[in-house]
Amino acid sequence: MVQLRELDVRQILRDGGMPFQLIMDTFSSLAPGEGVRLHAIFEPKPLIRQLAQRGFTHTARRLADDDWEIEFLPIAAADDTPKDVGETMWPDPVWNLDLTDLPPPEPMERILTRLETMTSGEVLFALLNREPLFLFNELRERGHEWVGNFDETGSVYRIMIRATPGDRTDARN
Repeated sequence: MVQLRELDVRQILRDGGMPFQLIMDTFSSLAPGEGVRLHAIFEPKPLIRQLAQRGFTHTARRLADDDWEIEFLPIAAADDTPKDVGETMWPDPVWNLDLTDLPPPEPMERILTRLETMTSGEVLFALLNREPLFLFNELRERGHEWVGNFDETGSVYRIMIRATPGDRTDARN
């Protein structure tokens, strides 16, 4: 049985606040196999899409006009999940970028630009001032593999990205 953390953001939303960072911090701190029961005042469809890309399925229940309960459960690793994401299987980074002082979207743009110049299998390491949620989508679309997490202070996000061929269909022919 999956353990669920309770997270109630209804009052934050009613007060006009933006609980996105609180929600993402909660998901970042989950133990393997752990899920979240989110209480909100509406069905957060953009959040649901974002968390689906991070490996969570959901069940949304409308309890009242402004009362929703959404359960997010981790799903089994998908076929397109990078297989060898263990740190011991990654070569040392060829590029090291400290992008902590740059505002979005500059870190993402610099990482994607650098990846275009790298050969398949090379690794880039970057330090960022937040979790790069939009970068994950771009990396997935381009077929790159990555691992990442926050440092022990929780203020710097570390990511390693392994470059892969730009056009995978050519690699198969």
